[in-house]
Amino acid sequence: MIGPDPLDLGGQVAFVSGAGQGAGRAIALALARHGAGGVAVNDYLPERAEAVAAEIRALGVPAAAAPADVGDHAAVQAAMARAATLGPVTILVNNAGNTGPGRSMRPTGLFWETGPADWDRFLRTNLQGVMNCCHAALPGMVAQERGRIVTVISDAGRIGEARLAVYAAAKAGAAGFMRSIAREAGRHGITANCISLSTLEPALEEPQKSEFLASEQAKALLARYAIRRFGQPDDVAAMALFLCSEGAGWITGQTYPVNGGYSFAV
Repeated sequence: MIGPDPLDLGGQVAFVSGAGQGAGRAIALALARHGAGGVAVNDYLPERAEAVAAEIRALGVPAAAAPADVGDHAAVQAAMARAATLGPVTILVNNAGNTGPGRSMRPTGLFWETGPADWDRFLRTNLQGVMNCCHAALPGMVAQERGRIVTVISDAGRIGEARLAVYAAAKAGAAGFMRSIAREAGRHGITANCISLSTLEPALEEPQKSEFLASEQAKALLARYAIRRFGQPDDVAAMALFLCSEGAGWITGQTYPVNGGYSFAV
């Protein structure tokens, strides 16, 4: 039964990966503002995780820093144990992605010009990391007979992206994994869905941000969007909040593009 506020989380505890900055930070704060009983902030840099946890505590919501590289199964298990000190974790947002700790997101070249050493950095975080976090969170959700899992993927996984073939494969794999989890866990009151992103506005300081937005590169990118602006972290957080809420209780196994009309879905 949906209550008077369909977005209220009713005191549930959430674990948000990659939440030390950007969309992950915005998601963690949105959950805190809408009735989360606690938020565990994951990031591979402990200082970033603690900084966002402090922001959440300032809102009057319990929070814990849970630093870990999501590609490390044992580290994720330990981070989830820290999260459980806030209470049973029944919300998991898999936001950590791109190329893993300390690596820039750059195209690797045409697929046949790359090798296994190039592939691992994409697969480890974007697919294995999602699996590790779900593996750590699901037993507790099953025990509670409730849960929400939201995984942030990329339009590269939906429509393909030249020179990012393995990244696209990892993101598409994560979406397929979520559909399987939706089927396995649905009988326990657990939903599993994806948010598919395109380009968010780069996190640059002024004047670099203004220079970039005025550049021909930015204009060419924006010409591909029905809504002529880059995405903001709060755009992602709004959809994540909905999918974590009681209002989305009968939605599972789906992928929702949040992309300004870069691509459409049927």
